[in-house]
Amino acid sequence: MENRLLVTASPHITGRETTRGLMGNVIAALVPCIVAAALIFGWQALLLVGVTTAACVGFEYLYCLIMKKPNPVGDLSAVVTGIILALNMPVTMPLWIAVVGAFIAIVIVKQLFGGIGANFANPALVARIALFSGFASRMTAVVIPDCVTVDALSSATPLQTADMGSLPVLDLLLGRYGGVMGETCSLAILIGLAWLLITRTISPVIPVTYLATVAVLFAIAGEPVLANLLTGGLLFGAVFMATDYVTSPFTLRGKLVFGLGLGLITFAIRMWGSLPEGVSYAILFMNLLVPYINNLTRQVPLGGGKKHG
Repeated sequence: MENRLLVTASPHITGRETTRGLMGNVIAALVPCIVAAALIFGWQALLLVGVTTAACVGFEYLYCLIMKKPNPVGDLSAVVTGIILALNMPVTMPLWIAVVGAFIAIVIVKQLFGGIGANFANPALVARIALFSGFASRMTAVVIPDCVTVDALSSATPLQTADMGSLPVLDLLLGRYGGVMGETCSLAILIGLAWLLITRTISPVIPVTYLATVAVLFAIAGEPVLANLLTGGLLFGAVFMATDYVTSPFTLRGKLVFGLGLGLITFAIRMWGSLPEGVSYAILFMNLLVPYINNLTRQVPLGGGKKHG
């Protein structure tokens, strides 16, 4: 009686991808952003990335050890969370605050909700919002790189500049302006996006729909489109946070709805909100709607509709 039929729920299609492999591809895609941050802001950027990543891995290991759960550190998801969280901070962020952010991301948002695959929102994203709420002055500290030569970029982030349309595109691509570490160099983010698409780690549907929605809305409003796409956290969020497997829809129609919703909310916050940036809140809000989006856009099997009569 060794051979038994194993009855499981569908679907039964499997792939060769592993969590470790997918996370490894994401880490590789984040390397250009890390290198760019180090070149733009100095060696302190590498220190912040290292400390935040080590704290995320350490908190995951200790939590699972204390709770006597299988340790998932080897899947590299905590490493990805640590890197993304660090790149969402200014280079001047005190290291102890970065460790607090790592605790929020791993213990509160990820593990207390059941670990990888069970979190309701992107852990790094929620940690960023929590740090912004608790340490606003630290999170909004503008660091101006030494390479900045344009007066309009020497005193504020581009989203706080009155005439965004006059900003040089090359400076926006290369990150020659103040901001958090991972958001400034658009070229590095685009290189990471190319790697994720080439390796088929993510689908292009969400980032393309998100960016296209924002572009169309700002064009209709008569605002500079390219400057809005290349500044703030829009590009980084669209590539590395909105595409999170756990907190984004799994159907094609769902991804389209998700990207459209992200674009609408981001545009509304940037145009009429009290904050110049709206990416984090847009992604968090849409993360909460993902279960409903999946339910409304999933395909119903033939003959699986509601019975009548």
